[in-house]
Amino acid sequence: QVQLVESGGGLVQPGGSLRLSCAASGFTLDYYAIGWFRQAPGKEREGVSCISGIGGSTYYADFVKGRFTISRDNAKNTVYLQMNSLKPEDTAIYYCARRKSSVCGTSSIATLYDYWGQGTQVTVSS
Repeated sequence: QVQLVESGGGLVQPGGSLRLSCAASGFTLDYYAIGWFRQAPGKEREGVSCISGIGGSTYYADFVKGRFTISRDNAKNTVYLQMNSLKPEDTAIYYCARRKSSVCGTSSIATLYDYWGQGTQVTVSS
């Protein structure tokens, strides 16, 4: 069955870096876009980044542009989110999700995604 498993979260100081991984199984990564979302306590889930299946085009929310980089390794069926220059406001649970299409598009609403991981906690604090 389709599964997405996130890992790589943790506690990091402001200005530090983390790399999140999203290991996919039960489907071929090439044919689907994969998105990263996050949800902070008391806030709605928001789209962070997305990478398309074919071509690998990427999308970033304005609040992470220049700091986060999304990539994929199709041989390992894994998508990564490299997060640099982390800020306290980046603290959240980070989720990866499979989009219902192979391209990211311009919208990041959650209903465009059909399978979700369990999330990994990222805490940015001194």
